Amino acid sequence: MAQQGDFEFVPLWPFRDEAEAVEWQAGYRTNGVEPWHLDAEMTALAFTQEYLGMRTVDQVVDASRGIAGGSERFVGVGFAAPNGAQITAAVLHLARIGGGDDAPWEVVGSEGGTLSVEAPRYGAKVASPLAVRGHITGVDESLTVQIRVHGRTEPVGMVSGIAAGGMDDPWSATVPYTAAPGSVLTIAVSTGGHIAEVEHFAVTGARC
Repeated sequence: MAQQGDFEFVPLWPFRDEAEAVEWQAGYRTNGVEPWHLDAEMTALAFTQEYLGMRTVDQVVDASRGIAGGSERFVGVGFAAPNGAQITAAVLHLARIGGGDDAPWEVVGSEGGTLSVEAPRYGAKVASPLAVRGHITGVDESLTVQIRVHGRTEPVGMVSGIAAGGMDDPWSATVPYTAAPGSVLTIAVSTGGHIAEVEHFAVTGARC
């Protein structure tokens, strides 16, 4: 059973904070609203497609890993390659937010893979323009960095066409953005264009 209290992660999506999660729980217990919040796989895929706008990443390819006690899950999302092979675009980290057996799932970051975003530091307080850095393994890559906040349908900051490639090659970008003070920022970097629009991505969270 999840315990309500200070959430130890940066809440990226779908809830802004524990208070929103508790509000959803009240509606769910009364009227059964939006039961998908209790499904880590559905939450991971909805985050990818609806919040980040990566519609071509349309499959859950691995959801086998979790943390003892059931409070965290790691869900691989991806797509089918032209030859039919399942490709993992990212492994998303989810955690239960709020308390009780019906505490919903929250996306809090990503883990591993050939593309990483390492700066800003997870949970850091940041300002615009934002210096973003990481590493990638690939050939002739063109990266896009987008910054998103709750309540906005479009990115509040974006830079694309960042050339990168090689073995664990460093990449960097400076991304101006506009967001209200105190907002949680979802920072996502993606690459694609070889066999799919988005082939790999990584996310982290910060606050402004």
